[in-house]
Amino acid sequence: MLRLTVVVPAYNESAVLAAFHARLAKVLEQLPLSCDVLYVDDGSRDDTWAIMQALAAADPHVGTLKLSRNFGKEAALTAGLDHVDADAAVVIDADLQDPPELIPQLVEQWQAGYDVVYATRAARAGETGLKRFTSAAFYRTMEVLSEVAVPRDTGDFRLLSRRALKALAQLRERQRFMKGLFAWIGYRQTAVKYLRDPRLAGKTKWNYWRLTKLAIEGITSFSSAPLKLATWTGLGASVLAFLFGLKVLLKALLRGDPVPGYPSLMVVVLFLGGIQLLALGVIGEYLGRNYNETKQRPLYFIEEEHLPGTQHQERP
Repeated sequence: MLRLTVVVPAYNESAVLAAFHARLAKVLEQLPLSCDVLYVDDGSRDDTWAIMQALAAADPHVGTLKLSRNFGKEAALTAGLDHVDADAAVVIDADLQDPPELIPQLVEQWQAGYDVVYATRAARAGETGLKRFTSAAFYRTMEVLSEVAVPRDTGDFRLLSRRALKALAQLRERQRFMKGLFAWIGYRQTAVKYLRDPRLAGKTKWNYWRLTKLAIEGITSFSSAPLKLATWTGLGASVLAFLFGLKVLLKALLRGDPVPGYPSLMVVVLFLGGIQLLALGVIGEYLGRNYNETKQRPLYFIEEEHLPGTQHQERP
């Protein structure tokens, strides 16, 4: 019988984890597959780990991983997928915005021959208009800048075949943007549309600051367009400054006007200085990424693990 593992990264999700598992278990019971669940605790500070342990103790098909600290969702997701030994894996968040009841449709498309089946949001309930706008703007910007087609309005909720999992395991970059990596590996991919629900309980961990950092991560991971933009912006600023200087010189030679003084000089200096700082910031972002990659640090460390069907283990 084919085996399916559901990977659930979680950080401070104690308020919703039990309700999530109850809904997920009902869905998995109806699938004609051998199913198990792997929960990954990304250094939670509430009772998330205790609830995960209780779920694992009550159900032999539930496994748990506890990271040594909060490494971030991308690393937690990577840790879970690294420990999957199944014919396919489903990635889903625990906040119940992504309905577990959609998993049978993902499995159906996988059995039809697709290696990656991603869930695309047709609507986003429970989110502000500003967040919907910024999310749409990000995905459309990625379409323009990136050479890899990242699906619009699509999060991490998806199914990956064994072949896709093996390909993904070879991508060990430290600065990880999983939505881009899922698309980058290629293979046959298709979408299943759904209506996204509001969060059942608890608070979102994705404020605008973290979302902005993720957006920068995605753009710099899969596009060098910002570097090219900095080059062209610098070139354009230089042309404008040259034309402005030429205008001032011609006025002084032909009309005898005095050379403009302090105000115009400050405008030019501040304009060119701003452009230079912007270009240096873009270059610094890419240099920082190279710096982090050269250190070759592990993506995560596991404090405890309890895989489905195994005994509880603790790593030194």
